[in-house]
Amino acid sequence: MQLTDKVIAVTGGARGLGYAIAERLGQQGAALALLDRSAEALDQAVSTLKSQGIYAEAFVVNVADESSVITAFDDIAKRMGAISGCVNNAGITEDALLVKARDGQVEKRMSLESWQKVLNVNLTGVFLCGREAATQIIKAGHEGVIVNISSISRAGNAGQSNYAAAKAGVHALTVTWGKELARYGIRTGTVAPGFIATEMTASMRPDMLERISSSVPLKHLGEPDDIAKSVAFIFDNDYFSARIIECDGGLRL
Repeated sequence: MQLTDKVIAVTGGARGLGYAIAERLGQQGAALALLDRSAEALDQAVSTLKSQGIYAEAFVVNVADESSVITAFDDIAKRMGAISGCVNNAGITEDALLVKARDGQVEKRMSLESWQKVLNVNLTGVFLCGREAATQIIKAGHEGVIVNISSISRAGNAGQSNYAAAKAGVHALTVTWGKELARYGIRTGTVAPGFIATEMTASMRPDMLERISSSVPLKHLGEPDDIAKSVAFIFDNDYFSARIIECDGGLRL
């Protein structure tokens, strides 16, 4: 897909990976609909992008809330025109062991609240935004692309039952939608990042960060633009659909 003047929605687009993805797609000519929970962060992101000559608009949304998502996508269509693509990037973590025990005594368990909170944002949010994106693309009668951001943790990672399950589900949605939506000219793809240098990793203790970096075969963290390039590839390659790109420096061998 050529991105010039195409409207592309990016969830979690105000910062981190979402902003990097939006920036790269914008550099390729896309008109960006940035969706996020923080109006302040969105305004800053839009201002920065516009200073680079990239057209972007801000839309406040809670991706886990159906009415909020429907309203946001309706607003995009009214203000910018029908979308041609959607990047489902918004996500959260709330890590905990399933059960933590000492000497046969269970001291702590992952709460249902933590489980549901992560599933609501990371999986239900992808479902809701993907459904609205597909609906809008089909009604417009043009081709489209939906890219879901998963994680190498989808294969399972200690302390992340909720996150790993959600991210595995995200790729399952990609494959399912790829089969269902091809008849409408809609392609799908997943990008699964490894450890990326973001605000979250920057806040880690130096020794922990060094341990993580040394575990990567390439011996350094990825950059947000590495993920953005992977997303851009899916948009660009018209024969790529229902598949995953793991961008992790060789970590998951």
